[in-house]
Amino acid sequence: MLTVAQVAGRCQVAVRTVRRWIAADELPVLQLGRAVRIAASDLEHFLRKARR
Repeated sequence: MLTVAQVAGRCQVAVRTVRRWIAADELPVLQLGRAVRIAASDLEHFLRKARR
């Protein structure tokens, strides 16, 4: 499970960009209280889909 900041670092984008992807329902998340986590497999799927 990755944090929003970790995803931003891996994708070399701003945290705000990752939050936009989440808000647009482009990137699935798991919400644990106030904490937001992204599964590595969901990130890989998102990146594969974005490359097309």
